[in-house]
Parts: sequence; C-alpha cells; structure tokens
Amino acid sequence: MTPSVPSVPSKSGPRWRRALTRGIGRNVVALGLVSLFTDISSEMLVYVIPLYLANVLLAPAAVIGLIEGVAESTASVLKLISGALSDRLSRRRLLVGIGYGTSVVAKVLYLVAVAWPVVLLGRVGDRFGKGIRTSPRDALIADSTAPEYRGAAYGLHRAMDTTGAFAGVLVAAAVIWSVEGNSNLLTGDAFRILVLLALVPGVLAIVTIVVGVRDVERPSSTVAPIATTPTAPSPGLVRRIVGGVSEWRRFPRQFWLFVLASGLFTLGNSSDAFLALRSQNLGLTLLALLLTIVAFNATNAIVAWPAGALSDRIGRRGLIASAWLIYAACYAGFAVATSAVWVVPLWIAYGIYYALSEGVGKAMVADLAPTELRATAFGILNAVQGLMILPASVIAGLLWSLIAPPAPFWFGSACAAAAVVLLLATVRAPARPPVRG
Repeated sequence: MTPSVPSVPSKSGPRWRRALTRGIGRNVVALGLVSLFTDISSEMLVYVIPLYLANVLLAPAAVIGLIEGVAESTASVLKLISGALSDRLSRRRLLVGIGYGTSVVAKVLYLVAVAWPVVLLGRVGDRFGKGIRTSPRDALIADSTAPEYRGAAYGLHRAMDTTGAFAGVLVAAAVIWSVEGNSNLLTGDAFRILVLLALVPGVLAIVTIVVGVRDVERPSSTVAPIATTPTAPSPGLVRRIVGGVSEWRRFPRQFWLFVLASGLFTLGNSSDAFLALRSQNLGLTLLALLLTIVAFNATNAIVAWPAGALSDRIGRRGLIASAWLIYAACYAGFAVATSAVWVVPLWIAYGIYYALSEGVGKAMVADLAPTELRATAFGILNAVQGLMILPASVIAGLLWSLIAPPAPFWFGSACAAAAVVLLLATVRAPARPPVRG
C-alpha cells in the first residue's frame, strides 16, 4: 500500500484560499473527482425516476415511497459491514471500487424497466453499491487528512460531489428540453436516453479510482482479525466483522448520542423524490423543476467547502444544528406553499441545509470515533440513517396518499426540530486540535 501524504500548507496566497486548501492531499482530490463523475451519472436520473414511476408506470405515491425506502435501507447494513471490513483488512480502495462499479452496472436495469418492480431492482442495486463504498470512502478521506483539516477535506469532497450533481441535472434538463420541450410529464423515451448518457460518467468514475486512489498505511490496528475458518457459521462471521458489544463500547458516549440525534432527524427525512413530486404538485413544469434542482445543487456546491473549513475553526455541532433548523423551515415551507412561486427559494434554502450538514457531519464522526474503528463508526451512523429512511419514506408516502401532500412535510419538519433539541441538549463536541497557520 502506498501512503497518501497530506499536502504541506502554503504560507503564501490569500488567507481564505489557504484556509480552504491546506491539508488537502491526493486521495481527497481523487475521491472528489470520483464523486463528481458518479453524481453526474446519478443526478441525471434520481429526480426523474419518481416522475417516470408516476407519469409512465402510473405507480402511486405509496409505492414510490416503498421503493425509495427499501433501496436506501438495503444499503444500511452493507455500510456497517463494509466499514468494519475495511478497518480489519486495510483495503478501503478495493471496497470503494466494488461499490462504485456495482452502482454503474445496476443502472442498466432502467433500460428494460417496464414495471415498477424492475425499477425497484435497479434502485436496490444502485444503493447496494453505495452501501459497499460509502463508509470505506469516508474513512479513507479521514486517513488521508490531518485532524485539524478534516472539515475542509470533507467540505471539498462535498463540493465536488455536488458540482457533479449540478452538472448531472443540467444535462438532464437539456435532454428534456430537446426531447419534450416544456412538457409537464416525463416520457419513457426521454428516460431511456438519460439512462444511456448516465453510464458514461459512471465508467469515468471507475477509471479515476484505478488511476488516482491509493490505500493509506495506518497505525497497527487493535481490532481483532477476521476468522478465516471456512466452516464458521454466517452469523458468527458477520459478528466478527462488525464487532461485538465489548468492541462497540470503545466508542465514546458522545458518538452514540450523535447517532441517536441523527436517527431521529432521519425519521423525518424522507426521500427527495417527495420534494420533486411536491414541486410538480404545486404546478412546476418538468423542465422548470430540473432547472430549480440545478440552482439547489449550485448552492450546495458553493457553500459546502467553506462550511467545512469554518467548522474546523468554530466547531461542528452549531453548524449541524443550524442545518437541521433550516431543513425544518424548508419542509414547513413546502407544507404551506400554495403555488410554484415558492418552490425555487425553498429548494435553494434546502441546498444550504445540505451544504452545512453533510461534510460537517462526517467530520464530526471522524472526530468522535477511535482511529482504528473510524470506518466502523461511519458504518454505524450510515446504517442507522439507512434503516430510518425506510420508515421515513413509507410514512411520507402514506401521509401523502391518505391525508394530503403537505402532511409528510409537516412530519419531517417536526422530526428535524426535535432532533435539534436532542443534539444541543446531549451532544458535547470533542476538543479540536489547533489549526496551524
């Protein structure tokens, strides 16, 4: 394994530029490019999949919620297992490559999706890949970055990820405009064109992993090795991978409280598919919706990197609480909105929530977790969030179908507000290393 050494901070140049770029090494940039290409691929489809289900396959909102919930929850257990496995094998790059490759292959299923169960298989396969790659990737970023620069590193990764999302939705909007004009509904032909185009950046992401990403040598781990006895029963093997109670006790209490608050927040954080459906419900055309999501991703990309760097200086907890409050306000706004005029500002505010929470939250986990169990910690948090997404999306679908479209947004807003109270009342941020320079 070839270690990836963080870059040495430069003393020249504007102060803001040094605050954003110091400590950023090869792996962080390469993994950012991987996420950029992958999000171009994924975001070309993620917001049109629920519209394809509703407009072409005529699936009800409850089925759409079920598909999104099952897809995300499928990834949850894999995020835990793959994270713990990468801690034991020190082979994060291999798992990252397998995960991204699986997601690319799964997208091919959309080309033959003539009924919603096939879409379900495609979404599950895509999230299966995400479950394999996410925890090892996030841990590899932490392995490659000094502790005092983690916020900036995760912020840069988030910014590149979201730049890909920006580009992906922009491409989708261009395809929709050329194929359908300013139509209110999606057609099957336009969807299949998008799927074919989405495969190209997905392949580029795999190439980037092979060329640019390297494993990092870490201090000798105190984690027990995996048993290699072929006769070991499957449950025992899983337990040896993810660790037992005594090993999990090594995580500090503050880590578990943060996981609890995040789980409560996620219970109200249903799939963004419902935001797309609500925007269409309020009268936004398909093209206008995609352009609005472009603005959302642009906001996210612009704010994420400086937000991560800011968390290195002022702490993470306050920024996460602010993000969750913005989320609560956005969802309340989607609940009370009566026309399409509200959709654009609400999506932009939603982009600020994403920018403040995603990278900063990952840096918080890296701060709280023992070094030798870092990927396991990401796996635990991702697993809890993934498991909560299933009831979140099912509840949202049922509330939409049985009560009214605003109902799931009131529920999400209430969960977010309660999570903020729990976070501020119980979680104490760890001491942060001083930022050099």
